Amino acid sequence: MRVLGIDTSCDETSVAVVESGRILAHVVRGQSVLHEPYGGVVPEIAARAHVERLLPALSETLEQSGGKDALDAIAVTTRPGLVGPLLVGLSAAKALALVHGLPLVGVHHLEAHVASAYLLPDPPQPPFVALVASGGHTVLYEVPERGRYELLGQTQDDAAGECFDKVAALLGLGYPGGPAIEKAARDGDPHAVELPRPLRDAPGYDFSFSGLKTAVLYKLKGQNRRRSDPDVRVPETADLAASAQEAIADVLSHKAVKAARRRGVRRLVLGGGVAANARVRELCVERAAAVGIEVRFPPRELCTDNAAMVAVRGEELLASGVRDGLDLDVSPYAE
Repeated sequence: MRVLGIDTSCDETSVAVVESGRILAHVVRGQSVLHEPYGGVVPEIAARAHVERLLPALSETLEQSGGKDALDAIAVTTRPGLVGPLLVGLSAAKALALVHGLPLVGVHHLEAHVASAYLLPDPPQPPFVALVASGGHTVLYEVPERGRYELLGQTQDDAAGECFDKVAALLGLGYPGGPAIEKAARDGDPHAVELPRPLRDAPGYDFSFSGLKTAVLYKLKGQNRRRSDPDVRVPETADLAASAQEAIADVLSHKAVKAARRRGVRRLVLGGGVAANARVRELCVERAAAVGIEVRFPPRELCTDNAAMVAVRGEELLASGVRDGLDLDVSPYAE
């Protein structure tokens, strides 16, 4: 089955064609330069950029993959995400499906991040536990068989990627925060600044990163201060970046490995933009290996938002008989 995937859930405009788990064409157009002055994604700016970039990306993808006549179906991200950007992608997907008489299927963005692992040359086989950590979400799934995604836990407030972005903003490191923190942390001591690990040792599999972000603020400004207040204590930027990164990686790896052990599976799959972080990968591999668990993760270009993973998840849904009508709608929520 040859599936065209479209993803406009946040600030990447992406189109891909995938056939039986093999990428035939893949185009991603980022928007970081547009949002950098604001320190985060501005939904209205993102939606307008998608309008400008989606059709050129679609034309390029089809040209690389043999044209629209070779397509069997259309898959598009419908949730979760920013509503304006999601509607741009969905409108294009509906138009293609209607004009060319192709089946249409809506895809859950977080499940697509898990499915990105099936694009590996030697894809992991279920059962496994999957950690998806991104700018907007941090979740743990159990995948007992191909196409089934059972939610184990999720963040109760800020996502891991959001914490990276906000800590980077506090430290004046720019946007996007994840790569900026990782770069600064290379010259820092990850144990120099004591920071909390919220919910690390709590029962269950939920996450919380709001307290960690606030702790970094207080390290810089003093207790019970605001972001706009002047710095009163200034640890070395590299040390604070390294310590924050270590705290995030510690929580993610501990929870993920614990989930895999308790669910009795021998594989752990990572996905989402935060899974591109070298320290997160390293600590997950180290802790998993100590208890005999294999860790798999997609290449970095497939960790961030992309349409190839949407097409793969679409393949799963289509193979199970799922089809959506032209009344398909979007939602900002994961559930």
